[in-house]
Amino acid sequence: MSKRARLWRATAGLAALAVGAGTVPATAAGVRPGWAVAVVDQASRRVLVVAGADELTGYRGPDGEPVVWSWSADTAGDLGDLDPRRSWELPDEAKSRVRDGRRYLVATASGGLAALVDTGTGATAWAVDTGPLANPHSAELLPDGNVAVAASGGGWIRLYAASLGPRATAYAEYRLPGAHGVHWDGRARLLWALGDDALTALRVGGTAAAPALTAERTVPLPEPGGHDLSPVLAEPGRLWVSTAGHLWRFDPAADRFTRVRLGSEGAERDIKSVGDEPRTGRLLIAAPDRAGPCSWCTSALTLHRPDGSWRLPGTHLYKARWWPSWGSGA
Repeated sequence: MSKRARLWRATAGLAALAVGAGTVPATAAGVRPGWAVAVVDQASRRVLVVAGADELTGYRGPDGEPVVWSWSADTAGDLGDLDPRRSWELPDEAKSRVRDGRRYLVATASGGLAALVDTGTGATAWAVDTGPLANPHSAELLPDGNVAVAASGGGWIRLYAASLGPRATAYAEYRLPGAHGVHWDGRARLLWALGDDALTALRVGGTAAAPALTAERTVPLPEPGGHDLSPVLAEPGRLWVSTAGHLWRFDPAADRFTRVRLGSEGAERDIKSVGDEPRTGRLLIAAPDRAGPCSWCTSALTLHRPDGSWRLPGTHLYKARWWPSWGSGA
């Protein structure tokens, strides 16, 4: 057995909660404060929050792996009216957001579902089925409780009045071809939206019940194929942007993109998600390995600075996000 394999076995007890058919409680004895990792696994149709992220250990596979928390629309008893068998097909986003002292999962799926889930109770705070052709790729929770959704197939950013209730469908819309990413910048009070060819800063107006979206400015991407948009946690206000060929850091103060080099052209290509761990600055990246049944997924996550990898056998991963562990206060 390799040293890495021995380490995996020795630390598996850090998150000794086996995932069953439903939601695992949010508190796990023995899990150290810090940052875990949330992965979107299209094979099991679940969002898995895996503990032990300091060493990236503790994973045992798609059936019975020790995790801190897990969620799937397939087993959410309050989502039956939205046909999760179809609408939760190919889940593609998982973000941790905190509002009014409560932690939420913000999730989307290519099948049409966008959902806001209370991680403490597993209850769905809000959800909508955008339809089978919209292809939602990301979503964001705003301070007033509304939820922004980016849909590449629909070519739009919608700000849903989710604060009105669990099935609120009223929305404001901004047309954006190839919409793939959306992020709320609380410092500037701007909703950033990423499309095929541009990054747009949207100003939110109106009221929580009747929101409005207005483009404040649009910055052309340095190359086409915008995909992931996430905050640079070590440099508040700046953004990670992935395109078809490269990774970029965007400075809104100068409207400037700076290329981020990862050691090889291949490592920078077709990145589905990227994020930095705020204590160390280490990058976590999900990109297709083209070793499985789908051309867009992977069973291995890549780390940079320092470099490394984390293989999760049996998974079809689309995105991975650093996730504040319960007890970290984040």
